[in-house]
Amino acid sequence: MTPASSTAQRMIAERLAAADDHALAELFAAHRISPGANPAAAWRDLFDVAETMLQPDQIALALSHADRDLLADLASGVPHPTLALTDDRGLALPAVAARLEGTDIAPAAPSAPRPASESEAAHAAERAFTTIASLADIVISTLAKPLSRVGTGALSAVERRRLADEGLAQTPEEADMLVRLGLATDLLRGEGRRIGATADGSAWVRLSTRERWSALAERFRDALPRGLRDGRGWTDPALWSGTYPLDASWPARADAWTEFARLIGLIADGAPPSEPAWAAPLRLGDDADTATLVALMPGEVDRVYLQNDLTAISPGLLEPALDVRLRGMTTRESHAQASAYRFTEGTITRALSTGETSEGMREFLSQLSLTGIPQPLEYLIRRSAERHGLVRVSRDGLTGQTVVASDDRDLLRTIEVDRALGALGFTSDGEALRSKASRDVVFWALSDARYPAVVLDDGGSVAHAERHGVVEDAGGSEPYAALIARLRESHGEGTDRAWLERELDAAIRDRTAVVVAVRMPDGSERELTLEPTGLGGGRLRGRDAAAEVERTLPVGLIASVRPL
Repeated sequence: MTPASSTAQRMIAERLAAADDHALAELFAAHRISPGANPAAAWRDLFDVAETMLQPDQIALALSHADRDLLADLASGVPHPTLALTDDRGLALPAVAARLEGTDIAPAAPSAPRPASESEAAHAAERAFTTIASLADIVISTLAKPLSRVGTGALSAVERRRLADEGLAQTPEEADMLVRLGLATDLLRGEGRRIGATADGSAWVRLSTRERWSALAERFRDALPRGLRDGRGWTDPALWSGTYPLDASWPARADAWTEFARLIGLIADGAPPSEPAWAAPLRLGDDADTATLVALMPGEVDRVYLQNDLTAISPGLLEPALDVRLRGMTTRESHAQASAYRFTEGTITRALSTGETSEGMREFLSQLSLTGIPQPLEYLIRRSAERHGLVRVSRDGLTGQTVVASDDRDLLRTIEVDRALGALGFTSDGEALRSKASRDVVFWALSDARYPAVVLDDGGSVAHAERHGVVEDAGGSEPYAALIARLRESHGEGTDRAWLERELDAAIRDRTAVVVAVRMPDGSERELTLEPTGLGGGRLRGRDAAAEVERTLPVGLIASVRPL
């Protein structure tokens, strides 16, 4: 360990100890440290972390995550304090300066977007409206059936095509971009091989269009990479592509963030791209002002036509909250401005299973309908409600098996021989059926097959079923919490002694002489020049070249160590 690297290592370790957990987590993420994996598993304390940060490959990685302004300061000698790249004066460490030698990186010049014309703003508003509607459709669809993703975390090609074929996006490429936008803003979240809605996403789809846009734009702003931010706002999007000049992957990522901004209506088309009036407050760090945007968006309706053929026809774009509830008791058959929804026994049963009541549905539909509730629909709701709960699905607390019971024995026999349910492996048990499949799997299989099933909780009460539901945050926001806690604990008391022993270990490993200051009984200190040969049992062994003798010193009496 050279004197310069030793000094830098201790300085960085002390700086890491003083940093908060969030700053440490950001540092580890930037260096692509996987919690529990090498080198994290081998780290004993923050000195080990500092040593890793000073490795040439880690310095190169850190510089690739440094934005243009930081790189310009480091290269030109302008103080810019960082956790692991600068000294106590904020100047680049020697290894960092050497890495930047010969680079010609100037700070970004101040810039502001060109104001959008009326036509450009109109197109941006229309695109924002389409994005909000399509993204909401995707989020709603994941509440019923999560999307599948490949090992890299990307949306599978099959899902891209399916979303386009079902009209939730215009093309597979747009479907992929919308899902990526949902993931970036945490309306969607990946978990294993699936992508599902978050609790925030589930709440977001129930907002009005104005509220949806404001929430999405603000979540986009909060998710922007550090280099694209300017206080609470963001920099001129025209500068985004050059923000991280040493990161080879950045141009593609910058294009994605630019496309997100375009989809949300924060960037308007043109040469160069322009900025609509409603985007400026957000860019400058203020709250969203949606009045101008909403005025350019298509109008929405709050009534539908209920028809005798068990369909509901919306004469325009239905308000989001009404659309979400109506879709909870129907199947939407078209995605055009005049949307069509179809009621079936299965959809009504599903609504009843997820918390709706026959009275609640009638009241909602009466207020929603321009034509009253047709008799066929009234009959369908009443019959479905009467039959609902005829099949009860519960869990046997002793065996863990799923039990399906009903007062209608003929119906149970039908379920038992139903080939569509063969995979559940039903076996007869007196007046009930048993399956090794989970309670939820059995319930939804019966519901999909249009059996009037309810699910019972372990207390025997009817429970509101949620299909798949939301993807919870399984500690993903704090993946480094355990690692940071372990490092802080080991870096607490005895830090000075730990660093002294580390310096002695390095001298032994490198076979270099050091000057050791030893505390004497009278309180004074005596310096010895030693060539350390071993360290163990709380004692240092080394050769004193001046006296030509071997010495053994208690480590507890050593006040300091410095290179010769």
